[in-house]
Amino acid sequence: METEQSPIASIHNIRQMMERSSRFISLSGLSGIGAGICALLGAAYAWQLKNGLEEAGIDYRSLAFATGSDLQKQLLAAGACTFIAALCVAVFFTYLRSKKTGVAIWGTTARRLLWNTSVPLAIGGIVVYRLLDLGLGGLVAPCCLLFYGLALINGSKYTVGEIKWLGYCQLVLGVINLWMIGHGLILWAIGFGVLHIVYGIAMWLKYERNNNN
Repeated sequence: METEQSPIASIHNIRQMMERSSRFISLSGLSGIGAGICALLGAAYAWQLKNGLEEAGIDYRSLAFATGSDLQKQLLAAGACTFIAALCVAVFFTYLRSKKTGVAIWGTTARRLLWNTSVPLAIGGIVVYRLLDLGLGGLVAPCCLLFYGLALINGSKYTVGEIKWLGYCQLVLGVINLWMIGHGLILWAIGFGVLHIVYGIAMWLKYERNNNN
C-alpha cells in the first residue's frame, strides 16, 4: 500500500508546488467577510444621509448627482474611507493566512495579481471621475460594479479560480444598475457588501476551515 500511495503523494506535492508558484493562494475568506462588512457600514452611512434629507423634504438624488455638492463630497469621502478600511482588513487577514500557509505575501505572482486587478480599477477610477465632472453621478455606482467585476475576472488567473464568479456577479449587478439608476446604493451594497461576505464564507469553508482544526 505504501508503494501505491507514494507516487500519489508525490504527484499531490508537485501539484501543490506548481499551484503555489503560479497562483496567489493566500487570499483569506476572512478578507472577503471583512471587506463586505466595511462596505455595508459605508452603505448604511449613505443610507442614513439619504433618509435624513428625505425626511427634511430634500431630493437626495439631485444633490447626490450634482457636481461638487456637499452631499456628493460626503459620499465620496465615505466611499474612500470604506475602500481604505476594506483594503486594510483584506491585507491584514491575507498576511495572517500567508504566515500560516508559508507562502510569501509579496512575490512574482502577487505582483501579477496586483497589476492585473489595478489596471481595470485605475481606468474605472478615471471614468468615474469624468462622469462626476460631467454631472452624471447616477452612472457612478454601475461603473464601480462593472470595472470591479472586470478587475476580479482579469486577476482570477493568478489566484483562486472562484474569484472570477464573484467578478461575474459584479458585472451582472452593474448591468442591472444601468437600467435602475435610482437604486445604485442598494445594488452597490449587495455587490460590495453581501456578495463579499457570501464569497468570504464560501472560501473559508472550502480552504481554511479544515486547516484551522
